[in-house]
Amino acid sequence: MCPFHAEIDLGFTNRKQPAGTHMCLIFQEEKERRKIIAKFLEKGLLEHEKVSYFADVMTKDEVVDWLRGFDINITEEMAANNLVVQDSLSAYCPGGKFVPEEMLDRLKAFYNECVTKGYNQGRVSGEMSWALKGIPGSDRLMEYEAWVNEVFKTHPITAICQYDANKFSGTMIMDVLKVHPMMIVKGQIVYNPYYMTLELFLKEFSGRGKKKYS
Repeated sequence: MCPFHAEIDLGFTNRKQPAGTHMCLIFQEEKERRKIIAKFLEKGLLEHEKVSYFADVMTKDEVVDWLRGFDINITEEMAANNLVVQDSLSAYCPGGKFVPEEMLDRLKAFYNECVTKGYNQGRVSGEMSWALKGIPGSDRLMEYEAWVNEVFKTHPITAICQYDANKFSGTMIMDVLKVHPMMIVKGQIVYNPYYMTLELFLKEFSGRGKKKYS
């Protein structure tokens, strides 16, 4: 049985979700993505949560300017203390290689920091296109995503993982669906009918051998 976590406002929908919700946003239109993510980040900042954003190309100043472009009032204090922006490669592959176990430990450390520093919650969102750059270990991304669900049971970070359907293969997008319990469709959060438990997914994943994606 999963532990109880307080329900929080995601910002882009009226439907609240328990802290620790792991969502995927599979998008085709950049405008739609930016609107949803902007609202998600804004709500976290307004609720005194620690917010971490993993950007594939944008700097922190560019992210702040992007949010302000949606009439979101990001104060200097919020930008300095509540909002952390890292480029995706530094966040996921600080040593030049993606190691799922190390990234999971960093998520746990982020949550522990939220607790010790008195933040109400922690939320993160990452642009996942870094995984298409041939970084060693990136073929383990879906394995990592499956394990995130277990980590969030004890370290309830609320997360949106962003996947561009124009860039990722259909096979990988199908796996994205299998490892995220919730998905965002037309700006609303819905239960994902394709989701698989950790044990079932890892059994299927490991059975494919080395050629997991075309």
